[in-house]
Amino acid sequence: MKLNRNTIIPILLLPVWYGIYTNLQPATDWFVDSVLGMVKGAPLTETLRFFVFEFPKVLMLLVLIIFFVGILRSFFTPERTRKVLEGKKTFTGNVMAAMLGIVTPFCSCSAIPLFLGFVESGVPLGITFSFLIAAPMINEVAVILLYGMFGWQTALLYVLTGLLIAIVAGWIIGKLKLEKWVEDWVYASHLGNSGSEEEKLTFDVRIRMGYEAVKEIVGKVWLYVALGIAVGAGAHGYVPADFMASFMGKDVWYAVPLSTLIGIPLYSNAAGIVPIVSVLIEKGAALGTSLSFMMSVIALSLPELIILRKVLKLPLIFTFIGIVGGGIMIVGFLFNLIF
Repeated sequence: MKLNRNTIIPILLLPVWYGIYTNLQPATDWFVDSVLGMVKGAPLTETLRFFVFEFPKVLMLLVLIIFFVGILRSFFTPERTRKVLEGKKTFTGNVMAAMLGIVTPFCSCSAIPLFLGFVESGVPLGITFSFLIAAPMINEVAVILLYGMFGWQTALLYVLTGLLIAIVAGWIIGKLKLEKWVEDWVYASHLGNSGSEEEKLTFDVRIRMGYEAVKEIVGKVWLYVALGIAVGAGAHGYVPADFMASFMGKDVWYAVPLSTLIGIPLYSNAAGIVPIVSVLIEKGAALGTSLSFMMSVIALSLPELIILRKVLKLPLIFTFIGIVGGGIMIVGFLFNLIF
């Protein structure tokens, strides 16, 4: 394969990225302690140290992984995704739909066109929901941030539990036969398929799509990252260590359902909520309780429910909230029991 400029640049930049990333902590300590001459251990010092270290670390992780995810996503299109799911039945279809939800570039804002396309093509309702639950919940930003702040074990557990919620919730919705609670106009619509063959992309084009993914996604979320880390930094420096444990700890029986309910009306994305969750855990909040809060913000946000209301009747909306919310709470209780 002939290497061109688009291919050579990331290869050359990778060791530079690694060198900077591995030296962020000593560089931060030198800047805060030596250049600024701040007092170690003081709340303001540790607040600033947290932000100066975490913000570039998270951005660097986002740039690297989103670049490769952008290349991977070039192999998936809405039409190809629909073809994979079309004709699948029950549990196998739910598993495939949830897996596709992880790697395909769709968020909850894409719910209406995806829902229409899937239903019109004969994809069962439960399988469609497995996809729509997994797509926003298990997104690359959440996984990258969890990996950067908690390690690969927590990131992997988040992916696995998110998958489980998407699979089981979609399967239950499918078994309940709730098609009557889809708005009538959805089944009356005929989107049609072009039937044309998909364009075969060259590797150079896929590399450019990786660049575009970085530009688009990082451009949209960097401010959320900054705000989330700023809030987390403030809590890191000033919130007493036992404060969060008083109402989000393992021993508080109502912590998981309360955190789940609080998260639903909030609007944020993973870039804004994960840094806050990181500090909640540091300050004494239980891991399961914190993950329940994060999952409800990401997967059951009010804007997503408003969008879904355009294609679903209220009984199905409430069923969706109940099943997904119940799954999130089970995961929270389970994590608190194990960890």
